[in-house]
Amino acid sequence: MTLRRNFVCVCAVALVLLGLQGAAFAVQPDEMLANPQLESRARVLSEGLRCPVCQNQSIDDSDADLAHDLRVIVRQRLQSGDTDAQVKQYLVDRYGDYVLLEPPFKTSTLVLWLGAPLILLAALGVALVFYRRRQETSEDTQRPLSAEEQKKIAALMDPQDDGRKGTL
Repeated sequence: MTLRRNFVCVCAVALVLLGLQGAAFAVQPDEMLANPQLESRARVLSEGLRCPVCQNQSIDDSDADLAHDLRVIVRQRLQSGDTDAQVKQYLVDRYGDYVLLEPPFKTSTLVLWLGAPLILLAALGVALVFYRRRQETSEDTQRPLSAEEQKKIAALMDPQDDGRKGTL
């Protein structure tokens, strides 16, 4: 029982460590601002901005050089007196709506917002057509044989038939 308990403890510690691995922030101490309010605003902004290199990570979580540069730009803009909206707009002007982890709903991002639901609907439509065709086919194969079909089968299976009179 002790061996089992030790194994469970080791597994639990390993899982906790793996879980903490993703929570590590890439923000370096030399990037942090001395003003805690500005640093807090910078962190909130950084969590909502996508790293163009890593693509599905915020710049706050990414170790990429470009993410580092973007974190520095965010902090510089905040120190120069920009509002949060002005900082975001500056980055959107430079990198497009893609830099936002939650891009706005507008015509240029329609595919981004509606692409997945449309693909899902198309897949459901294909599955429905496939299911109906399969159901129709199975109904056709389960119908009873007609009298003519039964006669043809009996003629083919007749052991005394020498192969000349049971042709279809």
